[in-house]
Amino acid sequence: MKHSPEPKFVAFIGIDWADAKHDVCLQPANASAREFSVIAHRPEAIEAWAQELKLRFQGGSIAVCLELTKGPLVSALLKYDFLVLFPVNPSTLAKYRQAFTPSHAKDDPTDAELQLELLLHHPDKLKRLEPPSLAMRTLQQLVEQRRGLVDDRRRITNQLTCALKQYFPQALEWFAERDTVLFCDFLELWPTLKQVKHARKATLEAFFRERNVRYPQVIEKRIRAIKTAMALTEDLAVILPHQLLVQALVDQLRASLKAIARFDTQIESVSQSLPDYALFRALPGAGPALAPRLLAAFGERRDRF
Repeated sequence: MKHSPEPKFVAFIGIDWADAKHDVCLQPANASAREFSVIAHRPEAIEAWAQELKLRFQGGSIAVCLELTKGPLVSALLKYDFLVLFPVNPSTLAKYRQAFTPSHAKDDPTDAELQLELLLHHPDKLKRLEPPSLAMRTLQQLVEQRRGLVDDRRRITNQLTCALKQYFPQALEWFAERDTVLFCDFLELWPTLKQVKHARKATLEAFFRERNVRYPQVIEKRIRAIKTAMALTEDLAVILPHQLLVQALVDQLRASLKAIARFDTQIESVSQSLPDYALFRALPGAGPALAPRLLAAFGERRDRF
């Protein structure tokens, strides 16, 4: 992919972003005076500000420096083709601030003005933001959000393990994999040892067979372990609160598993639309979860490497 030559900019802007507002420092190309303003973080406010710039500078290209490569502000600004975004690494800006404004006095330049300084005096150190294709951006968001859900699943499973150890540790011995629908179903039906010990053998056999536990010896071993298990404690002050906690965590784990499955379906669909997916899918050990993550990490920009 070849970079198009940079347009001649009619103005330069530094933006210091925040959740509720964005501080702006602007300098027209043919002037030395700088203008400071604040934009509220609302779609209507950003739209009004952008349209005012377009009208004022007659649609000419405007360079914008900010500490972001993605996020709601970047998404909002990418709608305007006359704004050319130049992201700066936050650590770079911090070092620049420390080098040139060590006093931290009240009249020191704002971060927005420092970003404008970087844009004006060190343009060779900044690269314009060139977003990937729609499919790649979608995949990158999907795998990142799926990763967060997987972390949630691990957190919930760890909490569930800890709670079961307090009153029903046998369940952890009977199921090596705890982040499964099978484990959720078991604990939903029998959240305590006393309850599962009262279950009939035929009921337990049917439960396991209906959930694809096909090996009779595995089923028989589990049922035998259930019937011979000894309670860790009979103290209801321990059992009842932890039983309720386990049931709550099972609900959360089940929701997490469903969400991950939905993401997996969408990730597979989007990945199939990208030409390089077959290459990453063929890598040894790169399954349906890792291959899309590798594809998203490498991206489409060959010239980066």
